[in-house]
Amino acid sequence: MSKIQNTIDAIVNQGTLPLYFNSDENKTIAILRSLYKVGIKAVEYTSRGPEALSNFKKMIEVRNAEMPDMLLGIGTIKNLAQAETYYLAGADFFISPGFVPEVASFLISKEVLYAPGCMTPTEIIAAENAGVQFIKLFPGNILGPDFMSGIKDVFPNLTFMPTGGVDTTKTSIQSWFNAGVSAVGMGSKLISKKVMEYEEYDTIEKETKNVLEIIENLRKG
Repeated sequence: MSKIQNTIDAIVNQGTLPLYFNSDENKTIAILRSLYKVGIKAVEYTSRGPEALSNFKKMIEVRNAEMPDMLLGIGTIKNLAQAETYYLAGADFFISPGFVPEVASFLISKEVLYAPGCMTPTEIIAAENAGVQFIKLFPGNILGPDFMSGIKDVFPNLTFMPTGGVDTTKTSIQSWFNAGVSAVGMGSKLISKKVMEYEEYDTIEKETKNVLEIIENLRKG
């Protein structure tokens, strides 16, 4: 099985992809440990500040020492230079807010998962034709589950995950899975600025555990 398929399987099996950024290295690592503690095996760290690269390198270091089965992805990749930098830093997968053809070409040639954000069938077709297998529906709160239901049959070979606007409630998660997604990306609804600011790691663990249980129960039917 390909490395790309292995990464897709890890995210799909988990059913959710937690994503966050914090400028503080210590908080960044503490959040990573909290997520791992409750069974998370794939995390997206978003490249949204000057500290992102050094923090990500530290995450890789800690992962290698403590969490050998954790996949660390980088998000908010908008150009080839960023992709090359984080590839050298050891990122396991890459996520963009939009589809960047040269990033797709570079990463697919390296056998690394690239998940671009798409909002229209045109963008999804362009990504699929470039060899992309995993699509981030973004922003999820604007598109909604009905969009997924409407396009699902047109793209039977693609895996979809919404990011943005997915709540930690059963109703929200179920509506997306019923529409045909394979996982849900969760940022501030799961790891809020307040929770990070006050270092409420127990809350992150509790909420993440709850989300994983909701997804597991939904899949059991």
